[in-house]
Amino acid sequence: MFVELTRFTATRAAELLAARPQMVADFAADRAGFLGARLVRLADDQWLDIVDWRSADDFAASRAKGPNLPGIAAFFAAIDALVSDEQGEAQTLDSVRRP
Repeated sequence: MFVELTRFTATRAAELLAARPQMVADFAADRAGFLGARLVRLADDQWLDIVDWRSADDFAASRAKGPNLPGIAAFFAAIDALVSDEQGEAQTLDSVRRP
């Protein structure tokens, strides 16, 4: 699994969160290899978007498309500035299930 970590600032949280469901739906419909995403709210209007891809090639193909659908464009429009963008290959997938 390939993981994309994008940290950004967004001062319009309500707009960002309202756009998120359609952005995820557009990714699921249009981006081969998209496995899922988690959005983490950090301090000082910063957010961390963690996106899982089947492969680095799937990520690269998605990146090349840009904000090609309305839901993706609306989410990107709610972002004020990019802080950092990193990618890498997941080495483990650890989880704990509690009864």
